[in-house]
Amino acid sequence: MAEPIDSKEVVIMEELTISNMYVLEKKGVSRMGKRIRWDLLFLILIGFLGFILEGTSWATTPKIAAGGYHTLALKSDGTLWAWGRNSYGQLGDGTTTNRTSPVQIGTDNKWVSIAGGGYHTLALKSDGTLWAWGHNDNGQLGDGTITRRRSPVQIGTDSKWGSIAAGQYHSLALKSDGTLWAWGYNGYGQLGDGTTKNRTSPVQIGTDNEWVFIAAGSIHNLALKSDGTLWAWGHNGYGQLGDGTTTNRTSPVQIGTDNEWGSIAAGVASSFALMSDGPLWAWGPNGYGQLGDGTTTNITSPVQIGTDNKWVSIAVGYNHTLALKSDGTLWAWGRNAEGQLGDGTTTNRTSPVQIGTEN
Repeated sequence: MAEPIDSKEVVIMEELTISNMYVLEKKGVSRMGKRIRWDLLFLILIGFLGFILEGTSWATTPKIAAGGYHTLALKSDGTLWAWGRNSYGQLGDGTTTNRTSPVQIGTDNKWVSIAGGGYHTLALKSDGTLWAWGHNDNGQLGDGTITRRRSPVQIGTDSKWGSIAAGQYHSLALKSDGTLWAWGYNGYGQLGDGTTKNRTSPVQIGTDNEWVFIAAGSIHNLALKSDGTLWAWGHNGYGQLGDGTTTNRTSPVQIGTDNEWGSIAAGVASSFALMSDGPLWAWGPNGYGQLGDGTTTNITSPVQIGTDNKWVSIAVGYNHTLALKSDGTLWAWGRNAEGQLGDGTTTNRTSPVQIGTEN
């Protein structure tokens, strides 16, 4: 039986502190008439690389991902490990037993990418296939059912998947041809297919094939196209889409007219983006100063955080934010009642503060 979805729980998700820290590093940009991103070339080539790298111990860069209450990691040998809460099978070890130490998921060494949702997990193998497991009451696994899975199941037969992102109860993926796909819970239009109907299998979003980056919040999404434009859709009650309104969107809408966006990150209900030349922008809920603009006022359109252009990476928690600069320094802001900022205090910060003196 499907687990009831409480709209307040879905929007607030107070305990889902690190489910959607999707950090996308800034990539190089070149101009030859039409703007071309190396990122897009990577997505096009990933299918070929899968065949070249498949089965080699050096094919995988170590990676980590956090779900609502579970953690995932890839080793450099391509093996997948998981630990934490497992009540819905989200660890993928064939059980519903919580794990306090990493346990290997299967014996495969071909895993290359992972994403943790609220209570489900997505992963890609080096051959371009897509796999999922865990909670599935809203179809977020994409296997055509609402059956929970305790072990990885392949989603369809396609081998062209190139990038994945997981929300609370929904999933996103890009194929190597630049097309965008979504499935799962769609009550706020977060799938972007123009409806609010749940989908148990991947559905293509529009007909565009220029998508290069995706980031999933709890119930909203951000995406970049190869021309550097920024798009958003889904829940917008706090202005987290950045289109100047608080109107939910069931299809992607362009945010502003700028085409210099370089990377994106989505928190549970907040949004961040870096421009290709380093400035940091933020929008959405701001009750604890988590946007970093010096206020606690919600923002419905992107606002630049300071005047610095040295930001290179961002990670978003429930009500706090972390970021790195190109000089190697670490900065944090937002809620700090539990000391999550790391500045030695429990004082909330509405603007970035440097953490320590190391770089």
